[in-house]
Amino acid sequence: MFKVLFDLLRYNREFLLGTLLILIILALIACSFFAPYGENDIYVVIPDMPPSAEYWLGTNSRGQEIFWQLSISMRNTLMFGIVVAAISRVIAIVVGLVSGYIGGKTDQIIMAFNDTLGALPNIPILLLLVFVLRDQMTWPVLALTAALLGWTHDSRLIRSVALSLRTREFTRHAAFSGMRTGQILFREHLPYVMPIVFFTTMNNLIWAIGLEVTLSILGFSDINRPTIGGMIYWANAHSAMVAGIWWWIAVPMIFVVILFLGLFLLAMSVNEYIDPRSRLARMGA
Repeated sequence: MFKVLFDLLRYNREFLLGTLLILIILALIACSFFAPYGENDIYVVIPDMPPSAEYWLGTNSRGQEIFWQLSISMRNTLMFGIVVAAISRVIAIVVGLVSGYIGGKTDQIIMAFNDTLGALPNIPILLLLVFVLRDQMTWPVLALTAALLGWTHDSRLIRSVALSLRTREFTRHAAFSGMRTGQILFREHLPYVMPIVFFTTMNNLIWAIGLEVTLSILGFSDINRPTIGGMIYWANAHSAMVAGIWWWIAVPMIFVVILFLGLFLLAMSVNEYIDPRSRLARMGA
């Protein structure tokens, strides 16, 4: 795994740039743990101050310093994406490996359910659940719901690799040596699908964060929990652009673009690394 990262950092400029952008976001998030104010504190600084030496990114109409609010909001937004990606990766790995290795009727049944769930429109389902469970729709519930809807495409990719791995010689040797199905899947097959898992994780993070930002801007999530979408929601609620407080909207939008761009570059770089021809061409072979 470390050799793969070293090769990507050495030969792939997009991966290096994506890593630097993500490090910027992580540094910003690290600052949130040293914030002098609570995440829901309001009117602790002078409202509507533009960026200056005292207030690096300015303040908003709620009397909050944008820099500290941004660091806390970015932490919460990224945490939401990580939770969604982690849960959906576990489901995708288990479903993909089991379906591809066992095959037969089991594979057909699993893939039929997979395709049915994948055909459902995610955003309307989430909006419906938000309206039905308005008071109970906390961020863990929303994250779990999004994770249960975000694994179908990735499990099919993992299954395609598992289908080829089950016919390999080392798989037969493992079975003949007495290894159980679970041991074969997670000791022998899992390392081969890890590049795909990393690639799909980046894509799933982008999807989950975009989903959270969209729902928060529309006011369909917990607006009292600071997030990037929540910052834009409150800016719109206070007519920030009309009032000339442009930094209240511009700052979170710039940093969420940096986050998306970093994740996109990492995903594309790993996808290119998976392809042997593009990898050898980039290494000069």
